[in-house]
Amino acid sequence: MLFQIVWFLLDVAVSLVGGACLLRLYMQRQRVPFGNPIGQLVFALSDWIVLPLRKLMPTRGSWDVPSLVAASALLLLQMVIGWLLGAAASVLAVPWLALCGLVKLALMGMMGILLAYAILSWVQPYSPIYNVLQRLADPLLVPIRKIMPLIGNVDLSALVGMIVLQVGLIVLAHVQAWGLGAIAMGAMGM
Repeated sequence: MLFQIVWFLLDVAVSLVGGACLLRLYMQRQRVPFGNPIGQLVFALSDWIVLPLRKLMPTRGSWDVPSLVAASALLLLQMVIGWLLGAAASVLAVPWLALCGLVKLALMGMMGILLAYAILSWVQPYSPIYNVLQRLADPLLVPIRKIMPLIGNVDLSALVGMIVLQVGLIVLAHVQAWGLGAIAMGAMGM
């Protein structure tokens, strides 16, 4: 029981800060201004880890490498702690679990963006946050809108996007399990 509580709290903290790092990366990639409540929250959650990394490594064009490294390092640290607490059978599984965790965090973050965007589009489309969410959601929704027309003047592209992302999470879970099986077989020398 104590392990589950500690793991849950660690998972919440890593997901919050790691998610902020990934959102920082994505917002800079999409050239979304940070002078809004979302941007201020992202800076507040991620500056402590991203700014020291900026001194060590540069940003590559519109790719914020320090933010990606920060999110990756946080997930790797979480998995190392999990291994030390006995959650992972092999130390060889730790990098694989961290990589899968990073992809899962990115997919879950996109689902959160699409969900917030869909809700605000119905209840508060003139909110300043709506414009930020729209700029973040559009790269995923534009291709869906090209394939799927409006149905009765209702745009269901965000729903389709969330379904696609959920399918991606299911596939990721199977790929993660396959990778863990391959690591276990390799560790046993088979």
